[in-house]
Amino acid sequence: MARITVATSHPTFSQGGHLVIANAVVAALRAAGHDAALLQTPQNRFGRQAAAYLATWLTDVGQAHDGKPVDQVISLRFPSYAVRHRVHACWLNHRMREYYDQWPRFSGSISSRGRLKEQVRRRLIHTADRYLLTQNVTRLFAQSRTIATRLQRWGGIASTVIHPPPPPRAYRCEGYDDFILVVSRLTPLKRVGLVVEALRDPVAAGVSCVVVGDGEEQAALRQIVSECGLDARVTFLGAVGDDELLTQLARCRAVCFPAQAEDYGLVTVEAFASGKAVVTCTDSGGPAELVRDGENGFVTLPDPSLLASSLAALSDDRGLAERLGATALSDVSEMTWERAFRQLVLV
Repeated sequence: MARITVATSHPTFSQGGHLVIANAVVAALRAAGHDAALLQTPQNRFGRQAAAYLATWLTDVGQAHDGKPVDQVISLRFPSYAVRHRVHACWLNHRMREYYDQWPRFSGSISSRGRLKEQVRRRLIHTADRYLLTQNVTRLFAQSRTIATRLQRWGGIASTVIHPPPPPRAYRCEGYDDFILVVSRLTPLKRVGLVVEALRDPVAAGVSCVVVGDGEEQAALRQIVSECGLDARVTFLGAVGDDELLTQLARCRAVCFPAQAEDYGLVTVEAFASGKAVVTCTDSGGPAELVRDGENGFVTLPDPSLLASSLAALSDDRGLAERLGATALSDVSEMTWERAFRQLVLV
């Protein structure tokens, strides 16, 4: 078996699905008999990205502290793919999105002077990323078709899509209780506010919701819920541990994940592994690749009334939730780490 370093960047004092995936890759590699370890490379703040790229480029990943060689590197996220190794598979989660698909939103939020500086940085990052992802890696994989499409659009870079399976956790289904679960960071792109708007629709009058996660929008969302008189139907649990998350997934009626242009959306396959249907939107990116409308969940336009109808259908009909959840569980059973490693492990 091989000795493999899994590399990902991670800003301090933050959480994110990319780190869950990184840890899942390490755990799954170990379960498959490989000797695997996680390397977290720096992700510096705006204006200091070059230092993070350089530090990662200079990081020695050729051998471990015991002097034994590392057989392969699997990198996941900018700028971790700047590490150098003769056998390097990049399973890309995303590049720095502010310089790619989120550029219009990002550049519109800063001053004209700041925009000029960021335009220069953007060109430099594009050049560095294209070199690293075409010349510095042995094989390039994308974690979703959404990511693969971005690689082609910005850089003309070809990749192979491998959807990450659920992390190795004790998923289970304990029933279909009367609440829809939302698992997400509370930030604008995750569009939890869209769920709140949907709950205001009379069609969704019987729908209750539990929100797991925290973030910059938490206070604003709580205030909106209170102002709309939804306190009895919306519960905010904040950030929870893995055990509590698995319990919520095991008990919920279904999961709603309406994020905009999501890279992958790990909660989708975690919901499937718990036997639960997922409601997402047509522009949600990764989740919309996995959810088949009317089969293992619902895919709606990002419209509150349409989202309300889907949530109400599941809330009002437990049998429907069970049938869609059973299909979801069957679908995700085909997404195994063994299958993923047939391509990702190159040694």
